[in-house]
Amino acid sequence: MTLRPVDETTVVLGIETSCDETAASLVMGGEDVLSSVVSSQVDLHAQYGGVVPEIASRAHLELINPVIARAIVEAGVDERRVDAVAATIGPGLIGALLVGVSAAKALALAWDVPFVGVNHLEAHLYAAFLEDPALELPLVVLLVSGGHTMLIEMRGHGDFSLLGRTIDDAAGEAFDKVARFLGLGYPGGPAIDRISDEGDPTAIAFPRAMLNEGLDFSFSGLKTSVLNHVRANPDVATADVAASFQMAVVDVLVAKARRAAKEVGAKGLVLGGGVAANSLLRERFLDACTADGIRGFLPSRAMCTDNAAMIAATAWHRLAADGPTPLDVAANPNLKLQFAPR
Repeated sequence: MTLRPVDETTVVLGIETSCDETAASLVMGGEDVLSSVVSSQVDLHAQYGGVVPEIASRAHLELINPVIARAIVEAGVDERRVDAVAATIGPGLIGALLVGVSAAKALALAWDVPFVGVNHLEAHLYAAFLEDPALELPLVVLLVSGGHTMLIEMRGHGDFSLLGRTIDDAAGEAFDKVARFLGLGYPGGPAIDRISDEGDPTAIAFPRAMLNEGLDFSFSGLKTSVLNHVRANPDVATADVAASFQMAVVDVLVAKARRAAKEVGAKGLVLGGGVAANSLLRERFLDACTADGIRGFLPSRAMCTDNAAMIAATAWHRLAADGPTPLDVAANPNLKLQFAPR
């Protein structure tokens, strides 16, 4: 295997198949995105109201090679220019992960270049640096997705501390469940975001669980409160329910993110994960940062959702720090992010 120095000219091919997005990207120097291709499976899963693992895996198998080929063509580089191949090894759906990991290992072997396994959660932390490499550390990242809701202190590359996490449902999971109950379809986050524009966010006083208690989150009770309210008031306007629910979630997320930034003396506050595309959250997040006199950063919506550019960027840093990942590493659907003690 050819081991070249990791520098600003190093080109990494990243592959992402942790859930229902088949994605490939070439990134140079850890921050210069040469191409980023994402093929969504939303339409395949919409009729089921959520991601069906078997369908996701089969779709990845069909799409993985065309997506990788397109990423290479759009980057305008020869495959011999690729210095390393990276893939998400977890967390995620095991069948979906195996497709991307297998493809990445095969290409690494065929091209005689290093393979780098990437933690999907760590990759979300690096999404912001792809659009603003000058972000100053330490940062607090509010990572909000369908599977995770966390507050993470990022002190340096590879140096993270967990400040808070959900004790039950993730915020994105709550959005999906409430949207399904309200008959708004899948994915739930964008559906609630859209209909909330027509509703009154103050119409229903839904609870803000643990609002003033530490940095952990809880959204299960809020979800149950929505269900109970609608059942008790069947004529209530769906738009008012959605807007009031969304406001309750955003109030908690923003309040705890502000508290976390103050507690650790962060120089900046960053949003990450699929829920970071929510319009109200983005607006309230920046307003809070302005009020607190702290740098706030919102990745573009393309960088909030799952993509392979963040995988390739993270792999560049991991390759520089730790070297290649052994080819016998397994996909791990329950992979945890390694946190340093505070």
